[in-house]
Order: sequence, then C-alpha cells, then structure tokens
Amino acid sequence: MPDQQEIYFQLTPEFMDALHDALNHGDQEQVQHLVEPLHAADLADLLNKSKELDRVALITALSSALDPEVLPYLEEHVQEEVLELLGRDRFASLLPNLESDDVIDVIKDLEEEERNDLLQAMPARDRAILEQSLHYPEDSAGRLMQREMVVTPEHWTVGQAIDLIRLNVDLPKDFYAVFVVDPKYRPVGVLTVSRLLRSQREVFVNELMDKQYWPIPVDMDQEEVASLFRKYGLVSAPVINQDERLVGVITVDDVVDVINEEAEEDIMHLGGVSEKDTSSAVFETLKMRFPWLLVNLGTAFLSSFVISCFSTTIDHLVELAVLMSIVPALCGNAGTQTLTVVVRGLATKEITELNARRLAFKEIFVAIANGIIFAVITGIASALWFQHINLGITIGIAMIGNFVVAGTVGALIPIGLSKTSVDPAIASSVLLSAMTDTIGFFLFLGLASIFLL
Repeated sequence: MPDQQEIYFQLTPEFMDALHDALNHGDQEQVQHLVEPLHAADLADLLNKSKELDRVALITALSSALDPEVLPYLEEHVQEEVLELLGRDRFASLLPNLESDDVIDVIKDLEEEERNDLLQAMPARDRAILEQSLHYPEDSAGRLMQREMVVTPEHWTVGQAIDLIRLNVDLPKDFYAVFVVDPKYRPVGVLTVSRLLRSQREVFVNELMDKQYWPIPVDMDQEEVASLFRKYGLVSAPVINQDERLVGVITVDDVVDVINEEAEEDIMHLGGVSEKDTSSAVFETLKMRFPWLLVNLGTAFLSSFVISCFSTTIDHLVELAVLMSIVPALCGNAGTQTLTVVVRGLATKEITELNARRLAFKEIFVAIANGIIFAVITGIASALWFQHINLGITIGIAMIGNFVVAGTVGALIPIGLSKTSVDPAIASSVLLSAMTDTIGFFLFLGLASIFLL
C-alpha cells in the first residue's frame, strides 16, 4: 500500500532524487514529466522550499509548461523570481487563466511599476476589472472577492439558469451558489447549485431562492468577513457596493486563507517577529526584530532600576537575591496565559463589548485564585528553605499582588489597545512583561524592606 504522504504530496525522497538528477543533467523533458502529476500547491511548495539555484533551474525548465495555478501559492519573493525569469509578457499571459481574486493575490505585493507593466500587458477587459479591485482598501472584502459569479434575474426559470451555466464560458470554474438579482442588480436571494439541479425546469428561481443571506459590504475588513463565514457556516457570500449592487462573491477557500494568515500574524506578533522572517534577508529580519528588542531593553533597565533602589535591603538579606526572580517570572507566565486567551478572542471576534467586562473579571478572579494557591506553595517552600517564616509570608503576599496585576494587565491591555486601533498582538506582550517584572520586584523587595529589616 502506498505511503499516505506519497499519495497526497508526492514529494518523496525518491521523487526529489529523480528531480535533482534531471535538473543536474539539464533534462527539461524529464523535469516536466516528473512534476506534471503534482498539484499546483505541491509544486509551489517545492519551489518555495528549494535552494535558489535549484529553484532557478526548475523555473527555467518549466517556463513553457508552468501551470498558472501555481502562482497564487508562491511566496512573495518567489513570485518575483518567477516574474524576472519568465519575463513580463510570459508572466502576464498566465494571469488571465486565473480567477480574478487569485490574480489580485499574485500582483498586489509587487512593486507599483512592475504591477502596472503587467496590467498593461493583459487584455483590456481583464485589466479594467483588476484595476477596479486594486482600488479597494487592502485587506478588505473588495480585494478578497472574485468577480466571476453566476447571476440570474429573479423572473428567470430554473431551466434558463441551468442553460446559462452550461453555455456561458466566462463563469468561474468552481461555484456553489447562484445569486438572484432585481432589475437594479441588487441581490434578493441565493439559490444553491444542488437545489437548482434538483428542481423542475419550469419553476421560477424566485420561488426556490433563500431570502436569508448575508451580503458583505465591499469595504468590510477581511477579519470581519472571516468571522461572518465562521459564525454562519457560509460557503460563499455576495459582495455589494455602496449602492447595494452585486459586485462579486467571496468563497470559503479564500476565507480559510484569511483565517490562517490572521492567526499566523497574531502568533508572530506576540513573539515580536514577522511572518516574513522565514523568507526575508538577514538585514530585513534584523530591522523587523530590533525595535521590539530595544523596547524590551528599556523595560529591563526599568526593572534593574527598581532592584537598585533596594540594594541596601538585598545587602542585609542575601536570601532576597535568591528568591526575587520567582515572583515576576511566574506572574509573567500567568499574564501571558491571560493575554493569549484575550488576543485570540479579539482576533476571532469572540470578545465583544457585550462580554469584554465579564471576561476581564473572570481572568482577574482566576489570577487571584492562582495567586493564593502559589503564594501558599512558594511561601512554605521559601520558609522551609531559609528557615525564615516572615520571608515566606513576604514572598506569598508579593505573589498574590503580582498575580492580580498579571491577570488585570493581561486582560485589559489588549482590550484597551483594540479600542485605539492598535494591534493588541504587537504591543501587549511588551507592556505585560514590563508591568509584571517591574511591579513584581517592587512588591517583593518593598515588602521585604518593611517587614524583614
């Protein structure tokens, strides 16, 4: 029985050895023969992960037989390499074979001059559609939608709609619904393909259509679009302009990409890095990471300043130097747990104005409970270790106080940042670290100076 990975991906060690051998011998026909069975996504994965020299050789070998469907799956820098190797005219000749949303995905990140050159090399009708899509805001429904769709007037019959689908060559390759419009081209209902095919030809579409549907404004943010699809289990949805006229359709495959991109972006931002780090040059990666490391350096100096204010206390009681890192470290991790839950909830729209306060109070109560539990554990352990009961009580009180700070800050900072249009995934972790470290040291050393000296 074939290996599962071989069935779905076909990028087995044997395949890779055969491909490298064909590339090394310049056997273009063998290269094309080897990659022909690959799905476009697998070929793109192969190009994305290949070394630069191998990638150039592979693109050159496939130049006359490159599947246009590969282009949307390529990473940005690989797309630019393909453009450079194939040339503008050859690259532009591939784009009309893609649906409009995929073309936008390919050209949106190119330099403006390169993008304009490609548009000029395309047929006038395709160019006009793409230029209109590019005028919509980045990350909006207008950029996400495809213009190819199946539309019927509300007075048509099922038979007329089916004949349209069969005879019209400009329809999308894959579609899930027929959109029913009034004379002003405003959607009035949606009819699934399955229901259309199961109905008698003489029945009018307005008798079968579902009048409950979710039109998406063309300027809606793609995160809100993804939330809408997730909430209502949509497969496709019509996109309308300011006049409520139908201008496009968004399908679930594009929404899956959005969900993946947004989740990856939030995870990367929590760590102070970028999704481009895996493919960018050393200097570019350095430039993206340096600012947040610089901010962290500033917060580290702030914590050090707090410690220096209690240097006399530490000199008198060396045990403080041994224990003082426990409070900020443990509470920082607790705050990160809260922060992760809240940032995810904001990203998926699970946290709204209606439930934000309830969630914040819940996280604070959890922090208090954890603070008490770990205060007891840490206090007893410290008292037994150093044979000093008051030391155990001091670190326990500091633990409770900093846990409350961690829970409060971890919940309120991202919620507050989201209200000011600042991405909470970018700034929250730095602010949380600064608060738990600084307040943790201040509480423990401050209480020690009061009760232990």
